Amino acid sequence: MANTSTRTLRLLSLLQTHRYWPGTELAERLEVSVRTLRRDIDRLRELGYPVEAQRGVDGGYQLAAGAALPPLVVDDDEAVALVVGLQAAAQGPVEGIAEAGVRVLAKVVQVMPARLRHRVEALRAMTVPAVWGGSAGAVVDPSVLTTVALACRDNERLRFAYLAAGGRRTDRHVEPHRLVSLGRRWYLVAYDLTRHAWRNFRVDRLTAPNRTGSRFRTRDLPAADAAEFVRSGLDNMPRPYQVEAQVDAPAEAVRAKIGKWSTVEEIDAGRCRVRMTADSLEWPIMALGAVGADFRVLEPPELLDQIHEWGARFNRA
Repeated sequence: MANTSTRTLRLLSLLQTHRYWPGTELAERLEVSVRTLRRDIDRLRELGYPVEAQRGVDGGYQLAAGAALPPLVVDDDEAVALVVGLQAAAQGPVEGIAEAGVRVLAKVVQVMPARLRHRVEALRAMTVPAVWGGSAGAVVDPSVLTTVALACRDNERLRFAYLAAGGRRTDRHVEPHRLVSLGRRWYLVAYDLTRHAWRNFRVDRLTAPNRTGSRFRTRDLPAADAAEFVRSGLDNMPRPYQVEAQVDAPAEAVRAKIGKWSTVEEIDAGRCRVRMTADSLEWPIMALGAVGADFRVLEPPELLDQIHEWGARFNRA
């Protein structure tokens, strides 16, 4: 059994990462008795954390929404700065940061007092995000990401309006599974209750998400994980450009830089072949340029033409 201070921090962490914990399950996680758990809950309350309890055989605990953030960790100004920074990270291109940013954002917003939420919303409303390539349609509202992330975490059914690629708007009722950050976009993997099938949804096309309060038992995903499910779905979609290039750099080095968005095959110790699909040519140019090595375009010819155009523009600059 861990000492009291360590156990209290572990308890707080569990309460902040799950909406509701049955008492027996929480005690098992902490490897303590139910009576010891009650004492630890009382200790958290003495420290200012409003932990709500549900009595009875199936009773349990949850951290109340609207609770003040820990005063010894951040003050009000720092809390606002933290959320705004996490919102920016959720839309950023840095690998690994976006997923972690959404998880932390969901935790912080859940316990943020209303007065701070108003300040965050005012700052967000008055901030214009800068987007690569003018692709404003791919910008995701952080409040939408937070709502969807909480529904995934709590196994809570979700309703939202969805705009399909062809422009048709439909209302969806789903059991959300996971959020996946792939390339420059976010996807929600969910079981569609109307169509009775697993689907992935682009989050930038999703509006007015509404958590219904209805819980569900998790279904088996027909893939190894959510990321594989999204990749498989995207691979089966028609794309206008199939890009292939030979890069004069080791495959491992290239894979470390752009492997998330492409397939990298080794030719020999110093060369590799890169393949990717894209709905525009700007992104493959940026990706190949970011490798930092010479490369030769194999297909399509339009990519080579556009690289020459960019090169002439850069030379004039």
